[in-house]
Amino acid sequence: MTRQQPPQHPHRTRIKICGITRIEDARAVVDSGADAIGLVFYPRSPRAVSIAQAAKIAAAVAPFVTLVGLFVNADAEHVREVLRQVPLGLLQFHGDETEQQCQQFDRPYIKAIRMRPEVNRDSLSSAYPSAQALLLDAYTPGTYGGTGEQFSWQRIPADLGRPVILAGGLHVGNVANAIARVHPYAVDVSGGVEADKGIKDAAQVHAFVKAAQQADRAVQTTTLP
Repeated sequence: MTRQQPPQHPHRTRIKICGITRIEDARAVVDSGADAIGLVFYPRSPRAVSIAQAAKIAAAVAPFVTLVGLFVNADAEHVREVLRQVPLGLLQFHGDETEQQCQQFDRPYIKAIRMRPEVNRDSLSSAYPSAQALLLDAYTPGTYGGTGEQFSWQRIPADLGRPVILAGGLHVGNVANAIARVHPYAVDVSGGVEADKGIKDAAQVHAFVKAAQQADRAVQTTTLP
């Protein structure tokens, strides 16, 4: 059975809401109890923000919520310029970056892996050993995430030995099932809680977080001795 093993101790699935473009949406994420906010610095994304926009959003975010900057094959100087102006706590590389490219900014990072047909246990286990976690997303040719597509969770190895962030097609209606089946370290949602691309629906954000929290409690109940 190719899935993550159930946790052997109480576990809280971390929650990241990605693609934030407005201050009011960032505040809704904080109020919902989510752990992280994703800011997209990929110009081709409909959820992209400028450095100035990101700095204003960051200034409105309360303490203890991680600001994550998402980059896709970005020029190193551009990443450094973002870091000079936006207090990012974590970098997310969602393109074809090498491990050396990801490591050069002296900042913790996560690496997105698009689940191509050839991706397997061995390639995942050896991929990016310096990454804080691997974010597993659906593979759609010619795109770098944000498609709302879901991949087969059965493809995730049970003994990967790395923190897994599950992305791709998550929404209020399936996040509980995702947590129950995959037992990820974290879940990452963008389009699944939107009123329109880049515009979050506060009610959906709160409902998503609540569904994830309820799923954690259900998993803990079923795994207690």
